[in-house]
Amino acid sequence: MAQAISFTRPDGAAVSGYLAAAERPVGAVVVIQEWWGLNEQIRGVARRWAGAGFTALVPDLYRGRSTVEEEEADHLMTGLDFGAAAAQDIRGAVQYLKGLKLGSGKVGVSGYCMGGALALLASMLVPEADAAVVWYGMPPVEYVDAGKIGLPLQAHWATQDEFFAIAGVDALEAKLAEAGVRYEGHRYLAHHGFANETAQGPGRIARTQYDAAWAQQAWDRAMRFCGQHLG
Repeated sequence: MAQAISFTRPDGAAVSGYLAAAERPVGAVVVIQEWWGLNEQIRGVARRWAGAGFTALVPDLYRGRSTVEEEEADHLMTGLDFGAAAAQDIRGAVQYLKGLKLGSGKVGVSGYCMGGALALLASMLVPEADAAVVWYGMPPVEYVDAGKIGLPLQAHWATQDEFFAIAGVDALEAKLAEAGVRYEGHRYLAHHGFANETAQGPGRIARTQYDAAWAQQAWDRAMRFCGQHLG
């Protein structure tokens, strides 16, 4: 079952979101959108998490707006307050799921592209989160305070990513290692968006490319990781 809901941020403001309920939940996950907005593709991602046993909530970070145009997506992303999105919207979503007491009661965060950067920020700013999975997205390394990451962290990177160069990943991973973060990183010979099934055919934008084989392997690893830390 999936439906639109409303939940409350720590500051009291209301946020809408898309909730996909697992039939027999073992835990829960906050799913964070790509720069396109809360569209049907990310709703499908939430349903996939639910099908695997994790009730999933996608907070509507753009407040009802979404796009299929790269220029407009960049505009929407640029206008987003990343700090507030992580510390308020995403934290509020984690708190909402915690209140449902689903399965183990544990809640993870998983984000894609822009959402990957937000998932990494949330690992520092959302103390209630129990694990985080980052998919090909990160904030500038100088904004990462690895000493504040106390949860287990998994990440999936594309070695041919032109949005988030692998050299930046090297710098991030060095920072995580120095801080002793419980980190599991995986690299794929793929392009940005390799797990987004809409990144193919005539609707694909340049510099992105879906890869079914790598996507399946990344999903399998993410499910095992979340089963271990959220189940």
